[in-house]
Parts: sequence; C-alpha cells; structure tokens
Amino acid sequence: MDFFKTAPMRFLLLVTSVWLVIFFLTRTVLLLTHLDEAGSGFVSVFAIGFLYDLGFIAYAALPMGLYLLLCPPGLWRRRGHRWFLQGLLTVSLFAMLFTSVAEWLFWDEFGVRFNFIAVDYLVYSDEVLNNLLESYPIGTLLSVLAVLAVLLSLVLRKSLNAALDAPLPPLRRRLLNAMGLLIVAGLSLQLLSQDAPRAQGGNAYQNELASNGPYQFFAAFRNNELDYPQFYKSLPPATVAGQIRAELSEPNARFIGEDPQDIRRMIDNPGTPRTPNIVLVTIESFSAKYMGSNGDERKLTPNLDALRKQSLYFNNFYATGTRTDRGLEAITLAIPPTPGRSIVKRVGRESGFASLGQQLGAVGYDSVFVYGGRGYFDNMNAFFSGNGYRVVDQSSVDESEIHFKNAWGMADEDLYNQTLKLADADYAKQQPFLLQLMTTSNHRPYTYPDNRIDIKSGNGRDGAVKYTDYAIGQFLEQARQKPWFDNTIFVFVADHTAGSAGKEDLPISNYQIPLFIYAPKLIEARETAQLASQIDLAPTLLGLLNMDYQSTFFGRNLLQDNPLPPRVVVGNYQHLGLFDGKDLAILSPRQGLRRHDDALTESRESKAQANDPLITRAITYYQTASYGFKQQLLGWKAPKEGTPQVSER
Repeated sequence: MDFFKTAPMRFLLLVTSVWLVIFFLTRTVLLLTHLDEAGSGFVSVFAIGFLYDLGFIAYAALPMGLYLLLCPPGLWRRRGHRWFLQGLLTVSLFAMLFTSVAEWLFWDEFGVRFNFIAVDYLVYSDEVLNNLLESYPIGTLLSVLAVLAVLLSLVLRKSLNAALDAPLPPLRRRLLNAMGLLIVAGLSLQLLSQDAPRAQGGNAYQNELASNGPYQFFAAFRNNELDYPQFYKSLPPATVAGQIRAELSEPNARFIGEDPQDIRRMIDNPGTPRTPNIVLVTIESFSAKYMGSNGDERKLTPNLDALRKQSLYFNNFYATGTRTDRGLEAITLAIPPTPGRSIVKRVGRESGFASLGQQLGAVGYDSVFVYGGRGYFDNMNAFFSGNGYRVVDQSSVDESEIHFKNAWGMADEDLYNQTLKLADADYAKQQPFLLQLMTTSNHRPYTYPDNRIDIKSGNGRDGAVKYTDYAIGQFLEQARQKPWFDNTIFVFVADHTAGSAGKEDLPISNYQIPLFIYAPKLIEARETAQLASQIDLAPTLLGLLNMDYQSTFFGRNLLQDNPLPPRVVVGNYQHLGLFDGKDLAILSPRQGLRRHDDALTESRESKAQANDPLITRAITYYQTASYGFKQQLLGWKAPKEGTPQVSER
C-alpha cells in the first residue's frame, strides 16, 4: 500500500512491528510459565491477544505518529534528526523490553497481567522502588536491557535507513494520515475494554494471557472505581431489601433504618458487658497452607501450630480480597469488597464509618492502629484516623527502637515491641485497649534480622513465613509476663493469602486464611469448621464482649447460634463472589452472572440467571453495600448522651 511507502509511516511501521514482536514473545513466555494451568485453546489466546496489542499500539504510538507526520520537511532531512530518530527507536526498544521484563516479574508474583496493583505500585513509588532494589539486581538488569536495546537498534539500522530515505508525502496527505491515526485510536478505545473481547469466565489464565499488559495498566488507571448499578446486575430494591434483612436477621438484631435497604440495626448481646483488651494482629500475606499442622514437613510455623491447639481456631475462614487494603477494610468495617478501589483508598470518602475502632472507642477503649511501615501507603493513615483510631506507624517510632527495616517497614519483632509499650501505657492508665496491628515482614523482599531462624534472610517466602511465626512466638512469650495478659484477647488473622491466582476468576480455595482467637483465661480452646470470613470478625469480637451496639456491619457473630445460611464474600476488583460452602456465584462487569458448582473440588462453571437463589444472594450483598456507601448509610452515629462509658477494667 502506498500508505506505508512514505518515510513517516515506514518508520512508524518499523517501531510498532518491533513492539508487536516483543508483545508476542512476552505472551509466549508467560504462557510457558503456566502451561499446565492454562490448558488448551492457545490459538484464541494469541488471536485475541493480537487485537489487544493492536489496540494498545493504536493510541500508545499516536504521539509519535503525529510528530512524524507533522514534522517539517526541512527538519526531517537534517542529519541530526536522523540521529534523533535512531535514538527514538533505541529508547522505544528499551521501554518495551523493560515493560516485558516488568510484566514477567509481576506475573511471577501475582499470576495476572498489570492491574490495579500495578497502578498502586506506581503511586506508592518509594516503597515499591526500595522493594525492587532489595529484591532484584536492578542495576544489572537495566544495564542488560540497555545493551540489548542498542544491539537491536543496530541490527535494525538498515531497515531504519530505508525508512528514512523513503519520500515525504505532501502536507495535505500527511494531515489526512494524522486524522486517520486519531480515528483508529478513538475506535480502539471504543471497541476494546478490560473484559471484552476477552471472555468472561472460562480459564482465568487464558483470559489474562489474551490481554496486553500495558493496555491493562492504563485501563486500570482509568477505571479505578466501578459503579455497581452501571456495570453489574441489579435487582429491584424491594427484593434486595427483603433478602439482605433475611441474611442479617440474627436473633438479637433489630433493624432501625427507615430506608428498606439500610442495614443499620441494634444488636443486643446477652450477658454482662465486659472490657477485655484486644490485640488484633493482621498478618501480611499468610495462607493457611503454610501451617505445619496441616501436614507440611518443613514445619515453618511451630509457634502458630502450638497456638492453634490453645485457641478458638477457625479452619474454614476466608479473606475477602487479594490486597492488604481489602483485608483491613473487611476486618475494620465488616463490609463486602465493593468493585474497584477499596474504601480504604477512596481518598476524600474513606472516613466517618462505623468501624470496630469507633464502636470500642465509644465505650472507653483506646483504639490504635499500629503499622510496621509508613501509613501513608495505601492511604491507611487517613482511613484509620478518620474512623476512630489513633495511628502509630514507622514514622512515629524513634530510630533507636527500630533494629531492622526494609522497603516495607520495620521487622515484626520491632512492631511487637511497640505494641507491648502501648499496652503497658494504657494499662497504667487503667484504660482498655484495642491495638490493631498490620505486619510487614512476610512480603518480598522477604528480609528480616539475622540469627533468628535457620533460613537465611532474603531467600524467599519460606524464610519470611518462619520469621513471622518466630516473631509471634516471641511476642506472646513476652506478653504472658505482663499484668494485662490474663484480661486480653489476642486475634491473629491474615490480610490475604500469599497467592490468589488460579484457573478461575475467583479460585475460592486460594482465599482461605487462618483465624486464631486466643485468650486462655477468657475463651475455651477449640477448633471449628464454621464457614466464615473477615467481615464476621468485628461482630464476633463485640459479641465476646457482650456489648450492645448499633451496627452497620454485614458480618455475623460467629459464636451465636442462628439459622442463617452460611456464606463468604470474595472479590478481586472486577469479579465479585459469594460462596456458600459448596457452590460459588460470580458477578462480573457488563452484568455477567456465573456459578461454579462444587467450587472447591470439580468447579464446574455455568452461566446463571438472577433468579438463581445463590446469584440473588450475591447480588443482594454487593448491591446493598454499594447503595449504602453511596447513600452514606454506613456512617458512624455516636451513642446518645447518657450511654454509659466503660472506664473500669
């Protein structure tokens, strides 16, 4: 075609063709790393992937294309401009090679293409950059990529010269070509989306491979919040209102909201109110599978294995999401994972909720969020300080009290030492406390103090898990010597698992985490297989205190007998699920409805209708949560004057 015989278009075709080759090779390498999980049907993966590659190139190459077409002929023919274009080709090659390697590292960590996580990593560049520097030989890697880019540029020198020696079209034709590029870029934005033409359902690895990493990154950046009514299947308000009240109608609950979809209710917990201290430890990236008592011969968790026998232990417990902010959202607010960003990270709309800290603060507790890192990460400081907590993070701690730190924060043992100090101070004031911790050590680069365990620091997840367990053991050993120990409930729960990728969009078995509630003087040790999730933790703790309160929680008191059908809610930014212990309902953008029968074993997928009882339950939770957030029905309302405040221990 004459269209591609002119100098600007030949140069643009050369650059974009190289991009396509790199995209193809990247997709191939990612496929080979998960060949068993990806199954068959690779032709469609590469065919649909090619469409996404073209779609990304259509707008990513637009600035370059417009420059080439509008460049004045006098400038185009200068020798210096030829060297500039040679350099532009080299820089382009380096950028694409760097993106390819970054995709591979991201895929190795999360099992998906770039998504919301990658966007967050760009926003919180300080922690991420330090993490990369501590985890990989970045200098060597960048040097190798630079050399490869230069070598490839030299290999393409002949093709480059041929392109630059081609004739320049007249101005009118160049303007028409520029308009054509704009139209193609606009069409690519209209015809492609994050979930189409990629199929919903089916093999999740194939769906990820069929996309384009850079395309997914920019799409996630644009769509960091998804409006539920616009993207997901909804039911009539009356249907949802009736169903959600059926889901939350515990024997001791009385609904008080005027809006039928308002879940606000009075909880009347029987028994005499008591005020034990609570230390709630959220462990970074901890899967139940690591525990040695599950048959793992490596015995990475001897302290937690022993604690399991001494605690009220939940062995059928699930995280709601795949990121720390989701775990904190569910534990603190007892709310399902609404699509898009978590409430923790919705800047300007993250405060004023009826949190666990607010509820306990209203009866005299000192509610403190204690974080091993810097709390501006994931907007944690703003979230917790706006929802009834005071915040103690790495920046609050004197450097002399931090004996080891990495990109994510101080070592767990330093975090626990700060916790002991806070508990001692509150005990001295005779004030009950809620100390809600978030650890950091069980995270890449997996580094920790030397001479603590028999696995060298920085050698992978196993060492980080074993150090996490070691630090918990040391913490409890010291806590047992404290005068406040006998009147303290210790809770250990994960924020999410170490890896949630799988063949399905929501591989439910990969969301399972442990929950320990340990208080030898207060709670009888036993193990329960009751199906539950992070949203059930807050109401369960308040139930242990025999505390009456006004609730906006979607969770249930797990220690109270009730006839309500079991369920857990799980999500991953786009797909929203409800699992009843056997089958899994999944809601997807574009009003997609699916179910997986026998989700923990055979996982047979089928399309579903809104009148399917399991689908109805799933829609009810997420539609109500979205409605409550938008209508501000989940806000904190302080107790009326005259409500007794707890001051004695």
